[in-house]
Amino acid sequence: MQYRSEIDGLRAIAVVPVLLFHAGYSLFSGGFVGVDIFFVISGYLISSLIYQEAAAGKFSILNFYERRIRRIIPALIAVMIPCMIIAPFVMLPDDFENFAQSVIATLLFGNNLLLAVTAGYWDLAAEFKPLLHTWSLGLEEQFYILYPLGLILVLKINRALFPLFLLAGIGFSIAANLFVVPQKPEAYFYFLHYRAWELLLGALCGYAERWPQGRKGNEALAGQISVTPRI
Repeated sequence: MQYRSEIDGLRAIAVVPVLLFHAGYSLFSGGFVGVDIFFVISGYLISSLIYQEAAAGKFSILNFYERRIRRIIPALIAVMIPCMIIAPFVMLPDDFENFAQSVIATLLFGNNLLLAVTAGYWDLAAEFKPLLHTWSLGLEEQFYILYPLGLILVLKINRALFPLFLLAGIGFSIAANLFVVPQKPEAYFYFLHYRAWELLLGALCGYAERWPQGRKGNEALAGQISVTPRI
């Protein structure tokens, strides 16, 4: 897949309100929406890559997982090692025990699940969780594990059903939000099935881009991009 400079620009725009929100600027009290934008971008990029490889008959789910590991693990370890070195000297026993749990959960891409069952994102204890931000990484990686399996299965059954598969997933996720969020908002924040609509919306955009009528209106804003085969 060709490098998309406009997508990197959108990422830069999305990350600014997130940083300002966490810095405590009241003007950016809704800055966390940048995370939602990142999920849509992730769904778009990963789906576009899979579509392109599948159309060329080159997609391998093992190679896909291997590339995800090479892309994520080195940077993740570089973040975790300094935290593991410093934590024993600055944390009380209970906090250090929680940190050790988060290290294991993060390596298993499940820190979002651990946080959901142990504490809320906004409580004071969050200040003592240096790996708190890896909840989003865990959620994305869970999507990367499950989504390609569903995509390949649907394409083998009937390719024409794939847009319906995406729309059904989006509809289910949004419906789950409408039912659960008022009762238990922390569940929405951490669990994949409540966030799936954002990732699947990006996937739907990636699929729609391959419709003949879907490209013409976008290229004026995005610039010229390489044409990839339709599935």
